[in-house]
Amino acid sequence: MTEKPHQAVKAYHSRKFMESPDARPVRLLSQYLEPLERCEEHNIKDTILVFDSARIKSREQAEAMVVAARQTEGLEAAEKALHMSHYYEDARQLAHRLTEWSKGLNDPGRRFVICSGGGQGIMKGANRRASEAKGENMGLGISLPLEEDNNPFITCRLDCQFHYFFMRKFWFLFLAKALMMMPGGVGTMDEFFESLTLGQTKMIKKNPLIVLYSSEFWDEVINFDALVRFGTISAEDVNLFYRSDSVDDAFKYIINQLTEYVAGQYVRLARGKVKV
Repeated sequence: MTEKPHQAVKAYHSRKFMESPDARPVRLLSQYLEPLERCEEHNIKDTILVFDSARIKSREQAEAMVVAARQTEGLEAAEKALHMSHYYEDARQLAHRLTEWSKGLNDPGRRFVICSGGGQGIMKGANRRASEAKGENMGLGISLPLEEDNNPFITCRLDCQFHYFFMRKFWFLFLAKALMMMPGGVGTMDEFFESLTLGQTKMIKKNPLIVLYSSEFWDEVINFDALVRFGTISAEDVNLFYRSDSVDDAFKYIINQLTEYVAGQYVRLARGKVKV
């Protein structure tokens, strides 16, 4: 009777092991190393993040909702969606204009690439317009039970999916040089306040630009004046972000600040103090 040869399975080929609690450190490390490899492959140096609600519809979708609601019910909700849709369209314009601007920079790397949470809503619109401007763009999705797959407009090799929220947040901010905070819900506010906390506590060397888009929304949702009045934040803390209400204003502010940032990098590089 001949013995059959047995080929042992390598640990990293064992799905049972890789999905076990014991392999959690390996999974965590992979969600750092694998996106890093993708960014290095595509020479991604900096990103401009677009945060928002996945629930905001495009104008086309919202108009269709209004038409349908007039025949059935839910007109109030449809009209609200139509009002909010202008943020979707504004984010699309910004993504397109920022992508065209970044492509025109005299730099060998891919600077200031549009990056979103990879999902639907404004995220989808931003990725789509960056793609239509013939620029690479990034999406950092998260696996959630009720969420759809990442949107199809993300550059293929820059379409990342995460299991751990904190690793996704790390990648949001690791390369970010500007954050566009469009109207959003709990997730958007979580990301906004975490970014503020890192800047307030000086836990990052250079604060990314934070643009709060829409006074109509943010002034009603978060009362920063009350926080200052109650003494829970300093008056100077409100300078950690910039308020904007138009595409032109937000675009001008971002490119002016980022142009100054890039120029400063080149000056320090010439002095041998930084490696870009």
